[in-house]
Amino acid sequence: MNIRLRHDAIVRSLRRNGTTTVDHLADEVGASRRTVLRDISALRDEGFVIHSDVGRGGGLQLDPQSVQTTARLSVPEVFALLISVAAMRAAGNLPFSGLADAGLAKIEKALPSDKVKDLRAFLECLYIGQLSPLQDLSDMGKMDPELLPAFEIAFLQRQYIRFDYSDAKGRKTRREVEPQAMLILPPLWYLVAWDPTRKDFRHFRMDRINNSEAIAGTAFRRRHVPFEDDVCPFSEL
Repeated sequence: MNIRLRHDAIVRSLRRNGTTTVDHLADEVGASRRTVLRDISALRDEGFVIHSDVGRGGGLQLDPQSVQTTARLSVPEVFALLISVAAMRAAGNLPFSGLADAGLAKIEKALPSDKVKDLRAFLECLYIGQLSPLQDLSDMGKMDPELLPAFEIAFLQRQYIRFDYSDAKGRKTRREVEPQAMLILPPLWYLVAWDPTRKDFRHFRMDRINNSEAIAGTAFRRRHVPFEDDVCPFSEL
């Protein structure tokens, strides 16, 4: 469990249990007592009011009115929220769009200025359209959760991205491409990339991508993606 997930788990446990001990938290999150004590100190620095009572029957207790004073969402996390809202809106399935936009605006305001810059650069790579009604979705799989962090590095630092890809016929290849855009045609998501070996744009269904990684030391230029010509890739296979 990484630090962010462990901190979230500790806060949830404190809210759920009222009073607990360091040893109980250590068992719950799978970390050492020393690590949990460091986590408690870090959470206090972020604005959480956590009381500690020594002696028999004592323990840790989170002030019920306690909230964090600094934003703890990363750029990929905020981006995931934004594109989820955008995808739902494109599909016509966002009944509370005003509230969603207001909430996302508050999240963006809480981010440091450098993170906002990264977020906006990331959003410039996003396109949303409508899927062809003829598209066969019977083979649609789940997307690898590690895709978005890899895409953040590749898009923002303009690095090549390497991944394993399975095409519609099940043929597997290892690809190295320039990530130029993300195309969302609900419920399908595509990576739109320039393939230097084929000297052309290619659409890669993201549910067919695995083992993705940004390639350090590589660089590419941003290209114009001709979405005005074809924003709706369709395959009968």
